[in-house]
Amino acid sequence: MELRQLEYFVAVAEEANFTRAAARVHISQSGVSAQIRALERELGATLIDRSGGTATLTTAGQAALTQARATLAAANSVRQSVDDVAGLLRGSLRVGMITACTVPQLFDALARFHSAHPGVDIALQEDNSDRLVADVRAGDLDIALVGVAARAPDGLESMVVIDERIVAAVPPQHPLAAQDKATLAQVCDHPIVALPSGTGIRAVFDRDCAGLGLTPSITLQASAPDAVADLAARGLGVGILSASMAEFYGNKLVAIELTDSDTAALLALVWRAPMSAALTELVTVATASFSEFS
Repeated sequence: MELRQLEYFVAVAEEANFTRAAARVHISQSGVSAQIRALERELGATLIDRSGGTATLTTAGQAALTQARATLAAANSVRQSVDDVAGLLRGSLRVGMITACTVPQLFDALARFHSAHPGVDIALQEDNSDRLVADVRAGDLDIALVGVAARAPDGLESMVVIDERIVAAVPPQHPLAAQDKATLAQVCDHPIVALPSGTGIRAVFDRDCAGLGLTPSITLQASAPDAVADLAARGLGVGILSASMAEFYGNKLVAIELTDSDTAALLALVWRAPMSAALTELVTVATASFSEFS
């Protein structure tokens, strides 16, 4: 008895027609008929009544159908289990991350995964968050670390790793540096240095300004937080950064709380279901890596 014979038998039973069953399994009708007759000879019973206009199951055929389906399901389960293991032995993962965003936890996760599964090729791609999310949706990336405003993208699986507000960052000699808090309107009275559109922090700033009817003068844009901080520190404008970023540059910048900026800036891992075995393992490793630093 062969699995293909059971597959053809189930196809005929479900289609009630040899021609449709043959089209479904992509072989000739004569081939289906021959394999089912061979199965009937081996079982010593007629499974399909061919006397009418449709192919109907005999009593023996009805008894065999349930077991045939179960056998095929079990075979598929075995095949899937082997494929999962193979995926962790010689698969590939395409990982995206925000341009110039150094996140040690992600790098640690990739290193741990590579150490445990050296046969899986890892490709890393940098871009802005909007394009990374689009690439994950399209299947061009398996997973990406992105910055978004307020909530993770709809329709994707996600794990938020940072949830914080944006702040204004200025050098100690700046007029705003004498106050701990400021409104967006006060900040927008000065030139702004910001990350480009398509990034989470910029999306938060743009959204909150638009909600208040403000049109900031963004005089300089830089793709890396380091560059935004450096430009702001040189007095070229008020830097817009996340609270943790501004804290990192505390030796040259003063962080000012924005009292009317209510939207959270999120840093999140996003991926699309269903997940391959390799992606499932990487998410598990990444979850552990980020948890160690929470």
